[in-house]
Amino acid sequence: MSVFEVIGGTRLKGDIIPQGAKNEALQIICAVLLTPEKVTISNVPDIVDVNKLIQLLQSLGVKVEKSGYEEYTFQADNVNVDYLNSDEFKKKGGALRGSIMIVGPLLARFGKGYIPRPGGDKIGRRRLDTHFIGFQKLGADFTYDDNDSFYKVEAKHLKGCYMLLDEASVTGTANIIMAAVMAKGTTTIYNAACEPYIQQLCKMLNRMGAKISGVGSNLLSIEGVDYLGGTTHRMLPDMIEIGSFIGLAAMTQSEITIKNVAYQELGIIPDVFRRLGIKMELRGDDLYIPSQESYEIDTFIDGSIMTIADAIWPGFTPDLLSIALVVATQAKGSVLIHQKMFESRLFFVDKLIDMGAQIILCDPHRATVIGLNNHHALKGISMSSPDIRAGVALLIAALSAEGKSVISNIEQIDRGYQRIDERLNAIGAKIKRIP
Repeated sequence: MSVFEVIGGTRLKGDIIPQGAKNEALQIICAVLLTPEKVTISNVPDIVDVNKLIQLLQSLGVKVEKSGYEEYTFQADNVNVDYLNSDEFKKKGGALRGSIMIVGPLLARFGKGYIPRPGGDKIGRRRLDTHFIGFQKLGADFTYDDNDSFYKVEAKHLKGCYMLLDEASVTGTANIIMAAVMAKGTTTIYNAACEPYIQQLCKMLNRMGAKISGVGSNLLSIEGVDYLGGTTHRMLPDMIEIGSFIGLAAMTQSEITIKNVAYQELGIIPDVFRRLGIKMELRGDDLYIPSQESYEIDTFIDGSIMTIADAIWPGFTPDLLSIALVVATQAKGSVLIHQKMFESRLFFVDKLIDMGAQIILCDPHRATVIGLNNHHALKGISMSSPDIRAGVALLIAALSAEGKSVISNIEQIDRGYQRIDERLNAIGAKIKRIP
């Protein structure tokens, strides 16, 4: 177990390149199970969750070759489906939440998909019903062993159908798409998630020979095919990291250029940070954030307090609400942060309060932040990272604070952010990783 020792109060300056998208990587890498041919994927982030998933595929018999910088070639021509019944699989599969997305492609190609209850962030209930209800509608039999928390779906033949998802789950949509691409007939998915990562998956599958239409909307039509071939795919930059760097620049009054952001894929994210008062300028495909002495939160037209809430795409992603909240602590003005999807995600605010932030936790889903307008700096404290996104929010707070902060449980941060200490130190941060 390691900790970050952070000396705050230093302004950063320079260029930073966002990593490949974590949430895209987890579904794209699982999709290689759909074909026996080679699939080459580039811009793969070197983070714990992705590396664990790659190791899990290797244990299943997938040949994995590191073919270049942040590039891998996968070939699933000798998958050992019997491995799904092993104790080792139950241990590895339960170690990360992204493992759930191997089920759809395994079901499509081999007629069976098993998974232990997956791990991940402790941010509240994260049910899997959408996944398994979708598989059942395609004709799969579902069983759940409550004794060892083991899920199984099996089907001799999947058959296309119409389904209306009970929630626009990103991972649920991805899993069902991967199961449906080789089902007999046509599958129609309504209320499908339509995040850029889902669009990326659909485009990749179409290059492999799938027939998916409606990409980018919440109504997908999938005509099943008998075989999918190999392809190459490059992942988008991570929009959550880009949003985190925007917030970091504002909190530390820094001048930062975020390189190659794929701006058209960021949706409403830049506008939300602008409403928090953060200035930014698009230069080509780079996002320039100037140093600001202060930034003022907008209000609604009638003068009422600004509310920032998460919503399904193209709304504001819940993964950035923690960042928006910490940024607001030093803004001029007040804001209500409304986290609708996860009831435990705001519980890290006690640490920000200990640092001197003015926050009222209204209930598990809502927090009111009264900005300090940089009149009173946060102070460094010792704290623990509860999940990936809150961990980075606390790191940003520590970098803006006076004095030294110590952040433990940084393995949570490493799950989603690639060598974050090294990359931020390169532009002037003072972060030590201490075993």
